[in-house]
Amino acid sequence: MFKLLRSPEAAQCGSAMLVFITAAIIGHEAAVGMNPIQWAWATVSVLGSISVAVMVHVWPERAKASANPRDRRG
Repeated sequence: MFKLLRSPEAAQCGSAMLVFITAAIIGHEAAVGMNPIQWAWATVSVLGSISVAVMVHVWPERAKASANPRDRRG
């Protein structure tokens, strides 16, 4: 079960949900009304969630450790 949670697909799905939920909350609050400071922090939160999604998508996958330590020397 924990392998599923740590899989790249779960990370990509989670980061996409983060972007969607952040945009939905900010869209709702914008419809209700926001002051300029709230707009600034809303922009920061959207850019932050998009940055997380980009990092998850382009970050290289960690190489699996070899069972034999001599194989790592090359």
